[in-house]
Amino acid sequence: MYTESPKPATGVLLGPQRLAVTVDAELDALQVEGKVAMITCGWQEREEEDRELHDALGSRAVNLNLHARGDAVFLDDRELRDAHRAKQDRLRQLQVLYRGRLEHAVAAVSELQDARGPADLIASEITAAIEAIRLVDRQHLARVTLLNRDYEDEISPSERPVVVLHRREIADILAGCGAVAIAGGNVATILNRLRLFGMHELLQGRTILAWSAGAMALTDRIVLFHDSPPQGRGNAEILDAGLGLFPSLVALPHARRRLLLDDRRRVSLFARRFAPARCVTLDERSRLLCDGENYRAGPVTRALCDGGDVVALETWSL
Repeated sequence: MYTESPKPATGVLLGPQRLAVTVDAELDALQVEGKVAMITCGWQEREEEDRELHDALGSRAVNLNLHARGDAVFLDDRELRDAHRAKQDRLRQLQVLYRGRLEHAVAAVSELQDARGPADLIASEITAAIEAIRLVDRQHLARVTLLNRDYEDEISPSERPVVVLHRREIADILAGCGAVAIAGGNVATILNRLRLFGMHELLQGRTILAWSAGAMALTDRIVLFHDSPPQGRGNAEILDAGLGLFPSLVALPHARRRLLLDDRRRVSLFARRFAPARCVTLDERSRLLCDGENYRAGPVTRALCDGGDVVALETWSL
C-alpha cells in the first residue's frame, strides 16, 4: 500500500472552488481530452451533491463515488470494517497524545521569543527548540505510519474480494478519463478512501487537479492548522502522510482565514518547522502547477518564509 518515492504528478493544486471556480479554466489550459473523473468523497454523505462541479467540468465529468463505494465495502466485509474502525480509534488516541507533547514544545519556543538577553544566544536556543518540535513531529508521523502499516499487514485490505472488485471498476472508468479532479472536504476521509482503493497507484501518470483538502491529501505530510480556532490559539499538527504525488510542499488552503499571516513569529515558526518543504498558501484563485519536474505558482500564490514574511512564489525544481 505504501509506495517508495512515487513519481511526482502532472497537474495543478488550486485554492477553494466554492466562491471562485477556476477548475474549468485549468482544464482548458492543460488541454485535457476525454472524460474527467471526479473524487468528492471528502463531502462524505453529500458526495453525490455535485451539480455545481458537474456544471464546471461539463458533461464529460464522471463521479467515482469513493465514499459510497467505501460504505458498500464495509457493509459487505464486516471484518475489514471492524479492523478499520479499531485503527481509526487508535489513530485518534495517538493524535491526542501527540497534541499534548506538541503543546509543550511550541510553548518553549514562545517563551524563548519573549526572553531577554544576547540576541545570538536567544536565536541559537530558538533554533534548538524548533528542532525539538520537528523531532516530536517526526516521531508522531513514524508512529502513525507504523500503525497504518500494521493494519494493512494484518488485514490486507487491497486483497479483499470486494475491494478488488471496486478497484477494477474504478480502473475501468479511469481508462477513459484524461484527468482526475479531487475536491475538498474532510481530509481524513479523502485519504482513507484513496488508500482503500489503491488510488496512489491508479493516479500515477495521470493529470490531476485538486483543491483544498484534496490538495492536502496528495502532499508528503498532511498538516492541520488554524491559528484562531474557537477554543483559542491552535498549533499546527501533522495528521498523517499523504500520497506524496505533489512532494516537497505543505498545502495551506484558506490560509488568509485560518492563519495569522501578519504575525511574523508564527509565520517564521511555521516555515522553519516544516522546512525544507515550502509552505504554500492556497486561497481563492491560487494555483500551483507541477509538470513532474518543476513547480510554477500563479500570481496570488504565496509561501511562508523563515524570516516571517509571506511572499510570492518563484518557480522551483523538485
